[in-house]
Order: sequence, then structure tokens, then C-alpha cells
Amino acid sequence: MDKLDKTDLDILRILQDNARLTVKELAARVHLSTTPVFERMKRLENNGYIKRYVAVLDAEKLNRGFVVFCSVKMRRLSREIATDFAAVVRDIPEVTECYNISGHFDYLLKIHAPDMKCYQQFVLNVLGTIENLDSLESTFVMDELKLNYGISL
Repeated sequence: MDKLDKTDLDILRILQDNARLTVKELAARVHLSTTPVFERMKRLENNGYIKRYVAVLDAEKLNRGFVVFCSVKMRRLSREIATDFAAVVRDIPEVTECYNISGHFDYLLKIHAPDMKCYQQFVLNVLGTIENLDSLESTFVMDELKLNYGISL
């Protein structure tokens, strides 16, 4: 990977806060002309520093504000089982994040649902059908105290 200079880091910080800025607006904030800023952005994208641009939606307004962290333990774990589990989870729209973790559980899923009843049906009809799943533990989010999609640079 190439070395990032102060201007690269400034561009990344600014884009984390507002990725809808035009190149001209971004250039003004980092005190450069548009062409070098555009080239830096393309380099940052091509080298994988910027993975994608997204809109952050309001889960409550979209009736998906019931958030659950679900810890999953597999019966046994092998490369094939892990690969199969990852493929299944990627295709489940309610699962917005999935992490392979250490400790008592093997995976941590973040799930958005309309309410407890829908989550119960999700556990029975979706998670409950996953091969090699041994057990799960659900932790229900009561209040969101901090949500920051950016990385401290």
C-alpha cells in the first residue's frame, strides 16, 4: 500500500462525514484544485482505502428499528462449514453485519427487524434452518448511544 499524506487523510476524513460533496467542494476544503483531488480520490478508491459510498438510512422510519445482536455457535467448525455459513448469511437481508469472533461464540450478527414477533419468526424460519448451527443468544438493543460509521484517522 502507498503512504498516505496529510491531504489524503483529510480527504478521507471529509468524505466519511459527507460523501456527497462534489469534487469542487472537496477541493476547496483541502485547498487544492479539482484535478489533483479527483486523482487522489480515484487512487484511494483503486487502492481500496475507499470501499464504497453509501447512504445511511433511518431504521426506525423504515420499520426496521428493532435491533438485535445475535451470537451464534456452530456445532463444529471447519473451512467448508465456515464458507457455507458465510454464503448463507450474505444472502439474508435482515443481517446487516456479521463478524467471525473468538470466545464462546463463533459469529456475531447484527439484525434489523420490525419487532420482537418478526424477530422470533426470523429465528425459527431463517436462522433455525442453517445447517450446523448449534445455539444462539440474542441481545436486544434498548437504546443507541453512539453510532459512528467512520474510522478515527
